[in-house]
Amino acid sequence: MRISKLYFFVLVFIASNNFAQSLQWTQVAPGVWKGIVGKPEDYDLLKASGAVMNKGALTKLGNVLFPLVQSDIKAIVRDHKTYLTFPLDKAEQIFGFGLNFQTVHQRGKILELHVDNFAGKDNGRTHAPTPFYVSSKGYGVFINAARYIKVYAGTAVRKDSKNPPVAQDRNLDKSWTSRPYSDAVEMLVPADGVELYLFGGPTALDAVRRYNLFNGGGCLPPRWGLGFTQRVQRLYNSEQVEKEAKDFEDKGYPLDFIGLEPGWQSKSYPCTFEWDKTRFPNPQQFVNNMLSKGVRLNLWTNPYVSKESPIYKSISPYTGSHTVWVGEVPDLSLPEARKIFFGQLKKDQINLGVSGYKFDEVDGGDQYLWPDVATFPSGHTAEQMRQTYGLLIMRYSTQVFHDMNKRTFGLVRANNGGGASFPYVIYNDYYNHEDFITALINSGFAGVLWTPEVRASKTGEEWLRRFQSNVFSPMAMINAWSSGTKPWTFPEVAEQVKEFATLRMQMMPYWYTEFAKYHFEGTPPFRAMNLEPGFQTDLGIKKLEANKNLEENPYEEAASKEIKDQYMAGEYLLVAPMFTGQTSRKVILPKGKWYDFYTGEFAGDGQVITVTPGLNKIPVYVKDGGIIPMMPPLLHAPKAGQKVDLEIRHYGEKPGHYLLYDDDGETFNYEKEDYSFREIRTEKRNGQWGGSISAPQRGKPNSIGNVTWKFMTK
Repeated sequence: MRISKLYFFVLVFIASNNFAQSLQWTQVAPGVWKGIVGKPEDYDLLKASGAVMNKGALTKLGNVLFPLVQSDIKAIVRDHKTYLTFPLDKAEQIFGFGLNFQTVHQRGKILELHVDNFAGKDNGRTHAPTPFYVSSKGYGVFINAARYIKVYAGTAVRKDSKNPPVAQDRNLDKSWTSRPYSDAVEMLVPADGVELYLFGGPTALDAVRRYNLFNGGGCLPPRWGLGFTQRVQRLYNSEQVEKEAKDFEDKGYPLDFIGLEPGWQSKSYPCTFEWDKTRFPNPQQFVNNMLSKGVRLNLWTNPYVSKESPIYKSISPYTGSHTVWVGEVPDLSLPEARKIFFGQLKKDQINLGVSGYKFDEVDGGDQYLWPDVATFPSGHTAEQMRQTYGLLIMRYSTQVFHDMNKRTFGLVRANNGGGASFPYVIYNDYYNHEDFITALINSGFAGVLWTPEVRASKTGEEWLRRFQSNVFSPMAMINAWSSGTKPWTFPEVAEQVKEFATLRMQMMPYWYTEFAKYHFEGTPPFRAMNLEPGFQTDLGIKKLEANKNLEENPYEEAASKEIKDQYMAGEYLLVAPMFTGQTSRKVILPKGKWYDFYTGEFAGDGQVITVTPGLNKIPVYVKDGGIIPMMPPLLHAPKAGQKVDLEIRHYGEKPGHYLLYDDDGETFNYEKEDYSFREIRTEKRNGQWGGSISAPQRGKPNSIGNVTWKFMTK
């Protein structure tokens, strides 16, 4: 009798502590469901980011059915770990899991999602290891945990698989593989429970939109943030910076903001967060001089506090147990630490007119950042702080500018789930051009922004090729902190560089509108071809083996493969960068007619084309009916209240329709609905093309002057 009772007790204990947990799903917005497993931790990505969903915009997307069979989603809590399983169909591809640099297709990958500097391999350790993935079937999954999450993205075969692979005999079967087909995405979260979210479609792009809107919508930079920026050498003084700005103006190169590197501070690594009075003897006058020239300032820093900083004594009680470069690490999850740290930035820099920051070294690596054995006064673990430190520094620095009703746009080394709304672009120390473009593609799945910045080059060709793709990115920037390069460093391509810098400025109405869509609608301004309607999105696991005419359909073959070197920029543009040494390249044009951006000539429809653009151009194509609003080639972004003329370009044979965004370009007044979308239409009547733009709304900002029309396709 005693043995049977003991046996019963053991069974109950095992069942209650080690076996499957029931997933409770609650719909929190149209197309968004929240699931709870076990006991989620109090501190997570959404709490760190403070993300607030845009319910109104999610409602406009409409409701959809729960995209998976609920019983196919499984969870187990065991030994203080949560095991999650999600189903995969055989022809299903998955994308995401953060800012990857070398791969777009994530099926078959094993990752540990861990904030770190990218070290040359897609293994989950990256600047934004966002625990969100999206399926080619049109749904997304987000794990809201500030932990290092292990991911098996269709790599392991479960005994309870509904569609297990057939066992093969390696001795005789030439098709044997060491990596058999798996029908599950499995994740391991080191916690006693977790909160997770499922996003419906019906398309993959819709799932991404819902994810971004759930996190508050993408950021809306100020207009000047979408201009051109030059980061000067690290020990420049005020006179050298002012001369650099004058050189840009004298040579006719656009410039909206200059980045100062570590030398603006009296000491760095660790930092004092105060001006160096030998290089910048009068900071207020210096800032005023730059602003009078139409050039704003962005300051480099990292958050590690020197003993010689004026805030050291007051902030030291609110720092972690370990130092970084012998600087103390503020626990930014504590309001006391935030008040001191961001208070110093506001008092000594932002109040003087500084427009933004470059927050460095908040990502990794392990050899110099705080270790996982570190402790913090908030009680949050070192792991949790590692996963959220970038979120915290973006959130509360943005809040300083928001309280002053001034938009900012800056750079950061780490982001994560929940950070889509912050006006920061990720950068790093890696410098592979091809991988930079793959990262730009993947940024659209991760809810982050990435710049393929230009630093130095061995040849004029490399310089121009890097610059061309840089202007078709979230932040057009030369980072000369070490090299001292200028746009005109290579005289043989200086005019071409100027042409593309000028093009960046001319396209500002388009870029600004596409970022507004990111904010209000959740559509990433730069994104993978796999999110483009009409593009082949299936994995091709079957390798289209059923298609006997495969060799006669190169488009279908090409579109089933991983596309890492071309991307969508806004609603209408397809960008296909050229790399050093290339004289020609293949471009995959989705179904529907596409036209050359520069000439308006027909380029193709659902086919693979080979182009030889020459050194002076980066291949760019426009959808049929595409509308690209252009402004004059100004040297600085338009100021609040400044009117600019527009040339509205139309491409193709279809009538065009575009909603052009407008606001004051500098404040957060758009949050109070102080903005408008002006409707642009183009159509052909009696054999002649014509266009119209809706009248400005009374009481709303209006930055549009005279409008002319250019119909590019003859």
